[in-house]
Amino acid sequence: MLQPTVRRTWAPRGETPVLDCWDRHDRLSVISALTVSPQRKRLGLYFDIIDHNIVTDDFEMFVVRLLQRIGRPIILVMDRWPVHRAGAKRLQERFGRRVHVEWLPAYAPELNPDEQVWNHTKYADLANFIPDDVLHLGKSVAKSIQSTRSNQVLLRSFFQHAKLKL
Repeated sequence: MLQPTVRRTWAPRGETPVLDCWDRHDRLSVISALTVSPQRKRLGLYFDIIDHNIVTDDFEMFVVRLLQRIGRPIILVMDRWPVHRAGAKRLQERFGRRVHVEWLPAYAPELNPDEQVWNHTKYADLANFIPDDVLHLGKSVAKSIQSTRSNQVLLRSFFQHAKLKL
């Protein structure tokens, strides 16, 4: 959103930091996937930025592009968001054995390493960030995720946080 995620920060004693922003609620939606290569255990991070709320068609197209990019069957591990459930059904009908789905337990975001991508982006890279407009927000989110994508140690920490062994 165009509203900043307010976090603690440092400031000189007696000078309270002030974030000047206007009350705009424009937003972007971002979809992402962490990948693990089966042989080399190399981690990947793929994402799309969308200018509207994500619907099943957006999710399905994201996974189709992911399948094209990876070029082999995948196992999707997802939460039970209705968009994911509807999309998984379509993908399995469309691709059969190329897409296998495993569901995370309900109400357990701490088990999803992809949630840590968003925690890092929102609360570390973009904390206290006030974008000028949606375009500025999109560029900043993309820059943050691209930086995260290139950091294997950080990506591994997301799996460690979820207590998942690679």
